[in-house]
Amino acid sequence: MDLPEQIALLPDIVASKYLTHSVLSGSERPPRVALLRASRPIEPAASRWDVLPVRQLIDAAMRRHGGDRATADAWLAPRLHATLRMTRREAADTGLWNFLALVVAPDYVLWRHRGNTKEGERATADRFVGVHYKQTFARLWWAAEIFRDGDDYEPTRVACGNQDVLNTMLRLEVIDHRPTARAVVRLLEKGVVSTGRQVNGLGTAINAAASTLVYDVLAPDVGPDTEARRYWIDEAENAGPVPMDNLPFGPDDGRAPSESVDVLVRRFAELFAEAPIRGKEREIPTPIPNQGVSLDKPYSPF
Repeated sequence: MDLPEQIALLPDIVASKYLTHSVLSGSERPPRVALLRASRPIEPAASRWDVLPVRQLIDAAMRRHGGDRATADAWLAPRLHATLRMTRREAADTGLWNFLALVVAPDYVLWRHRGNTKEGERATADRFVGVHYKQTFARLWWAAEIFRDGDDYEPTRVACGNQDVLNTMLRLEVIDHRPTARAVVRLLEKGVVSTGRQVNGLGTAINAAASTLVYDVLAPDVGPDTEARRYWIDEAENAGPVPMDNLPFGPDDGRAPSESVDVLVRRFAELFAEAPIRGKEREIPTPIPNQGVSLDKPYSPF
Protein backbone atom coordinates (compact mmCIF):
# COMPACT_ATOMS: atom_id res chain seq x y z
CA MET A 1 0.00 0.00 0.00
CA ASP A 2 1.31 3.42 -1.00
CA LEU A 3 1.00 5.45 2.21
CA PRO A 4 1.46 9.16 2.84
CA GLU A 5 4.35 9.90 5.16
CA GLN A 6 2.40 11.86 7.74
CA ILE A 7 -1.13 12.13 9.05
CA ALA A 8 -3.04 15.17 7.78
CA LEU A 9 -6.41 16.77 8.53
CA LEU A 10 -9.33 15.87 6.26
CA PRO A 11 -12.40 18.14 6.67
CA ASP A 12 -15.70 16.49 7.59
CA ILE A 13 -17.53 17.94 4.60
CA VAL A 14 -15.01 16.46 2.15
CA ALA A 15 -14.78 13.09 3.91
CA SER A 16 -18.57 12.73 4.00
CA LYS A 17 -18.83 13.54 0.31
CA TYR A 18 -16.93 10.39 -0.61
CA LEU A 19 -18.75 7.97 1.67
CA THR A 20 -20.68 6.35 -1.15
CA HIS A 21 -22.45 3.01 -0.95
CA SER A 22 -19.53 1.46 -2.84
CA VAL A 23 -17.01 2.74 -0.29
CA LEU A 24 -19.14 1.71 2.69
CA SER A 25 -19.62 -1.77 1.27
CA GLY A 26 -15.95 -2.18 0.40
CA SER A 27 -16.51 -2.72 -3.31
CA GLU A 28 -14.58 0.47 -4.04
CA ARG A 29 -11.74 2.22 -2.23
CA PRO A 30 -12.04 5.89 -1.26
CA PRO A 31 -10.51 8.21 -3.93
CA ARG A 32 -7.10 8.59 -2.35
CA VAL A 33 -5.73 11.31 -4.64
CA ALA A 34 -8.75 13.56 -4.18
CA LEU A 35 -8.69 13.04 -0.41
CA LEU A 36 -5.00 13.87 -0.16
CA ARG A 37 -5.50 17.06 -2.16
CA ALA A 38 -8.27 18.14 0.19
CA SER A 39 -6.26 17.40 3.35
CA ARG A 40 -4.26 19.95 5.29
CA PRO A 41 -0.84 19.08 6.79
CA ILE A 42 -0.46 19.18 10.56
CA GLU A 43 1.99 21.90 11.52
CA PRO A 44 4.67 21.68 12.63
CA ALA A 45 5.64 18.34 11.17
CA ALA A 46 6.80 15.83 13.80
CA SER A 47 7.51 12.13 14.05
CA ARG A 48 4.44 11.68 16.24
CA TRP A 49 2.36 12.22 13.08
CA ASP A 50 4.15 9.49 11.09
CA VAL A 51 1.72 7.18 9.32
CA LEU A 52 3.86 4.04 9.20
CA PRO A 53 3.81 3.16 12.95
CA VAL A 54 0.02 3.53 13.01
CA ARG A 55 -0.40 1.41 9.91
CA GLN A 56 1.85 -1.28 11.37
CA LEU A 57 -0.33 -1.43 14.49
CA ILE A 58 -3.47 -1.72 12.39
CA ASP A 59 -2.00 -4.56 10.34
CA ALA A 60 -0.94 -6.36 13.52
CA ALA A 61 -4.42 -5.98 15.00
CA MET A 62 -6.01 -7.63 11.98
CA ARG A 63 -3.47 -10.48 11.97
CA ARG A 64 -3.84 -11.17 15.69
CA HIS A 65 -7.60 -10.85 15.98
CA GLY A 66 -8.94 -12.26 12.74
CA GLY A 67 -10.94 -14.88 14.62
CA ASP A 68 -12.78 -12.33 16.78
CA ARG A 69 -12.72 -8.78 15.48
CA ALA A 70 -14.18 -7.25 18.64
CA THR A 71 -11.16 -8.35 20.68
CA ALA A 72 -8.97 -6.06 18.56
CA ASP A 73 -10.33 -3.05 20.45
CA ALA A 74 -8.69 -3.92 23.78
CA TRP A 75 -5.39 -4.64 22.04
CA LEU A 76 -5.33 -1.63 19.73
CA ALA A 77 -6.70 1.14 21.98
CA PRO A 78 -3.73 1.54 24.36
CA ARG A 79 -1.19 1.10 21.57
CA LEU A 80 -2.90 3.62 19.32
CA HIS A 81 -2.97 6.12 22.19
CA ALA A 82 0.69 5.53 23.04
CA THR A 83 1.65 5.96 19.37
CA LEU A 84 -0.46 9.04 18.65
CA ARG A 85 0.83 11.22 21.48
CA MET A 86 -1.22 14.38 21.59
CA THR A 87 -3.32 16.65 23.75
CA ARG A 88 -7.07 16.33 24.10
CA ARG A 89 -7.42 19.53 22.11
CA GLU A 90 -5.54 17.97 19.20
CA ALA A 91 -7.52 14.75 19.46
CA ALA A 92 -10.78 16.72 19.30
CA ASP A 93 -10.01 17.65 15.66
CA THR A 94 -12.16 15.22 13.67
CA GLY A 95 -10.05 15.85 10.56
CA LEU A 96 -7.30 13.65 11.97
CA TRP A 97 -9.64 10.68 12.47
CA ASN A 98 -11.25 11.21 9.04
CA PHE A 99 -7.80 10.98 7.46
CA LEU A 100 -6.96 7.75 9.27
CA ALA A 101 -10.26 6.16 8.31
CA LEU A 102 -10.41 7.15 4.64
CA VAL A 103 -6.78 7.51 3.60
CA VAL A 104 -4.63 5.40 5.94
CA ALA A 105 -6.83 2.44 6.86
CA PRO A 106 -10.27 2.22 5.23
CA ASP A 107 -9.71 -1.54 5.06
CA TYR A 108 -9.54 -1.71 8.86
CA VAL A 109 -12.80 0.22 9.26
CA LEU A 110 -14.52 -2.30 7.01
CA TRP A 111 -12.80 -5.28 8.62
CA ARG A 112 -13.84 -4.17 12.10
CA HIS A 113 -17.30 -2.75 11.51
CA ARG A 114 -18.82 -4.09 8.32
CA GLY A 115 -22.04 -5.97 9.01
CA ASN A 116 -25.47 -6.76 7.64
CA THR A 117 -27.75 -3.74 7.21
CA LYS A 118 -30.95 -3.00 5.30
CA GLU A 119 -28.73 -1.82 2.45
CA GLY A 120 -26.58 -4.95 2.41
CA GLU A 121 -23.26 -5.82 4.02
CA ARG A 122 -21.49 -2.57 4.78
CA ALA A 123 -20.09 -0.31 7.48
CA THR A 124 -22.10 2.67 8.64
CA ALA A 125 -20.89 6.14 7.72
CA ASP A 126 -20.28 7.15 11.34
CA ARG A 127 -17.50 4.58 11.60
CA PHE A 128 -15.58 6.67 9.05
CA VAL A 129 -16.79 10.17 9.91
CA GLY A 130 -18.54 10.45 13.25
CA VAL A 131 -18.56 11.50 16.88
CA HIS A 132 -15.70 10.40 19.12
CA TYR A 133 -17.61 7.46 20.63
CA LYS A 134 -18.55 6.01 17.22
CA GLN A 135 -15.71 6.75 14.77
CA THR A 136 -13.45 3.70 14.46
CA PHE A 137 -10.16 5.21 15.61
CA ALA A 138 -11.37 8.15 17.67
CA ARG A 139 -13.34 5.88 20.01
CA LEU A 140 -10.27 3.75 20.71
CA TRP A 141 -7.98 6.71 21.38
CA TRP A 142 -10.55 8.40 23.62
CA ALA A 143 -11.27 5.16 25.46
CA ALA A 144 -7.57 4.84 26.24
CA GLU A 145 -7.41 8.48 27.29
CA ILE A 146 -10.42 8.27 29.58
CA PHE A 147 -9.96 4.84 31.15
CA ARG A 148 -6.18 4.76 31.63
CA ASP A 149 -4.92 5.42 35.17
CA GLY A 150 -1.94 7.69 34.63
CA ASP A 151 0.68 5.70 32.74
CA ASP A 152 -1.16 2.40 33.39
CA TYR A 153 -3.19 1.16 30.41
CA GLU A 154 -4.48 -1.96 32.15
CA PRO A 155 -7.82 -0.28 33.02
CA THR A 156 -8.14 0.62 29.32
CA ARG A 157 -7.63 -2.99 28.36
CA VAL A 158 -10.35 -4.08 30.79
CA ALA A 159 -12.79 -1.38 29.68
CA CYS A 160 -12.29 -2.04 25.97
CA GLY A 161 -12.76 -5.76 26.54
CA ASN A 162 -16.45 -5.06 27.09
CA GLN A 163 -18.19 -3.67 23.99
CA ASP A 164 -21.00 -2.14 26.04
CA VAL A 165 -18.50 0.00 27.92
CA LEU A 166 -17.38 1.45 24.59
CA ASN A 167 -20.92 1.73 23.26
CA THR A 168 -22.55 3.13 26.41
CA MET A 169 -20.09 4.58 28.91
CA LEU A 170 -17.91 6.41 26.41
CA ARG A 171 -20.77 8.69 25.38
CA LEU A 172 -21.54 9.85 28.94
CA GLU A 173 -20.14 13.25 29.95
CA VAL A 174 -19.64 12.09 33.54
CA ILE A 175 -17.07 9.53 32.39
CA ASP A 176 -14.60 12.39 31.80
CA HIS A 177 -14.24 12.59 35.57
CA ARG A 178 -11.22 10.36 36.25
CA PRO A 179 -12.42 8.78 39.54
CA THR A 180 -15.75 7.96 37.85
CA ALA A 181 -14.02 6.18 34.96
CA ARG A 182 -11.72 4.31 37.33
CA ALA A 183 -14.63 3.26 39.56
CA VAL A 184 -16.52 1.85 36.58
CA VAL A 185 -13.51 -0.26 35.61
CA ARG A 186 -13.07 -1.39 39.22
CA LEU A 187 -16.63 -2.77 39.16
CA LEU A 188 -15.77 -4.62 35.95
CA GLU A 189 -12.60 -6.02 37.52
CA LYS A 190 -14.55 -7.25 40.54
CA GLY A 191 -17.21 -8.89 38.40
CA VAL A 192 -20.00 -6.77 39.88
CA VAL A 193 -20.99 -5.83 36.32
CA SER A 194 -20.12 -7.94 33.32
CA THR A 195 -22.99 -8.46 30.90
CA GLY A 196 -24.10 -5.88 28.38
CA ARG A 197 -27.41 -5.43 30.19
CA GLN A 198 -25.59 -4.80 33.47
CA VAL A 199 -23.16 -2.30 31.95
CA ASN A 200 -25.99 -0.40 30.28
CA GLY A 201 -27.98 -0.40 33.53
CA LEU A 202 -24.99 0.89 35.48
CA GLY A 203 -24.39 3.62 32.94
CA THR A 204 -28.02 4.73 33.10
CA ALA A 205 -27.94 4.76 36.91
CA ILE A 206 -24.68 6.73 37.07
CA ASN A 207 -25.86 9.26 34.54
CA ALA A 208 -29.23 9.74 36.23
CA ALA A 209 -27.64 10.18 39.66
CA ALA A 210 -25.29 12.82 38.27
CA SER A 211 -28.25 15.22 38.14
CA THR A 212 -28.32 15.28 41.95
CA LEU A 213 -24.87 14.01 42.94
CA VAL A 214 -21.91 16.17 41.96
CA TYR A 215 -19.24 13.51 41.47
CA ASP A 216 -16.29 15.90 41.42
CA VAL A 217 -17.39 17.16 44.85
CA LEU A 218 -18.23 13.75 46.25
CA ALA A 219 -14.98 12.32 44.85
CA PRO A 220 -12.52 15.14 44.09
CA ASP A 221 -9.79 14.76 41.49
CA VAL A 222 -6.52 16.67 41.72
CA GLY A 223 -6.37 16.91 37.93
CA PRO A 224 -3.68 15.67 35.56
CA ASP A 225 -0.09 16.93 35.49
CA THR A 226 0.06 18.91 32.23
CA GLU A 227 3.85 19.21 32.32
CA ALA A 228 4.18 15.43 32.48
CA ARG A 229 1.80 15.18 29.54
CA ARG A 230 3.91 17.66 27.57
CA TYR A 231 7.06 15.68 28.36
CA TRP A 232 5.38 12.45 27.15
CA ILE A 233 4.41 14.15 23.90
CA ASP A 234 7.88 15.60 23.34
CA GLU A 235 9.40 12.20 24.06
CA ALA A 236 7.62 10.81 20.98
CA GLU A 237 10.53 11.95 18.81
CA ASN A 238 12.72 9.22 20.30
CA ALA A 239 10.19 6.76 21.71
CA GLY A 240 10.31 4.09 19.01
CA PRO A 241 7.51 1.60 18.27
CA VAL A 242 5.21 0.44 21.06
CA PRO A 243 5.51 -3.19 22.27
CA MET A 244 3.22 -5.70 20.61
CA ASP A 245 3.04 -8.25 23.42
CA ASN A 246 3.17 -6.04 26.52
CA LEU A 247 1.17 -2.94 27.32
CA PRO A 248 2.97 0.33 26.61
CA PHE A 249 3.23 3.15 29.14
CA GLY A 250 1.03 6.22 28.90
CA PRO A 251 1.81 9.73 30.14
CA ASP A 252 2.87 9.72 33.77
CA ASP A 253 0.51 12.58 34.57
CA GLY A 254 -0.90 11.26 37.84
CA ARG A 255 -3.49 8.69 38.83
CA ALA A 256 -7.02 9.17 40.07
CA PRO A 257 -7.01 9.61 43.89
CA SER A 258 -7.63 6.18 45.43
CA GLU A 259 -9.86 7.62 48.17
CA SER A 260 -12.14 9.20 45.58
CA VAL A 261 -12.27 6.01 43.54
CA ASP A 262 -13.19 3.99 46.65
CA VAL A 263 -16.03 6.39 47.46
CA LEU A 264 -17.48 6.03 43.97
CA VAL A 265 -17.04 2.26 43.84
CA ARG A 266 -19.25 1.97 46.91
CA ARG A 267 -21.74 4.52 45.63
CA PHE A 268 -21.98 3.01 42.16
CA ALA A 269 -22.42 -0.47 43.62
CA GLU A 270 -25.39 0.89 45.59
CA LEU A 271 -26.84 2.54 42.49
CA PHE A 272 -26.41 -0.67 40.54
CA ALA A 273 -28.09 -2.73 43.25
CA GLU A 274 -31.11 -0.42 43.11
CA ALA A 275 -31.26 -0.16 39.32
CA PRO A 276 -34.20 -1.91 37.61
CA ILE A 277 -32.28 -4.25 35.32
CA ARG A 278 -34.22 -7.09 33.70
CA GLY A 279 -32.95 -10.51 34.80
CA LYS A 280 -30.82 -9.14 37.63
CA GLU A 281 -32.86 -10.97 40.25
CA ARG A 282 -31.55 -14.26 38.84
CA GLU A 283 -27.92 -13.18 39.16
CA ILE A 284 -25.76 -13.53 42.25
CA PRO A 285 -24.13 -10.16 43.01
CA THR A 286 -20.49 -9.91 43.95
CA PRO A 287 -20.04 -8.21 47.33
CA ILE A 288 -18.03 -4.98 47.49
CA PRO A 289 -15.51 -4.79 50.33
CA ASN A 290 -15.56 -1.71 52.56
CA GLN A 291 -12.63 0.10 51.02
CA GLY A 292 -10.75 2.53 52.85
CA VAL A 293 -17.83 14.89 38.47
CA SER A 294 -17.63 16.10 34.73
CA LEU A 295 -14.60 17.66 33.10
CA ASP A 296 -15.14 19.20 29.68
CA LYS A 297 -12.94 18.11 26.79
CA PRO A 298 -10.25 19.22 26.38
CA TYR A 299 -8.68 19.44 29.82
CA SER A 300 -5.18 20.26 28.53
CA PRO A 301 -4.38 23.97 28.23
CA PHE A 302 -1.88 23.39 25.44
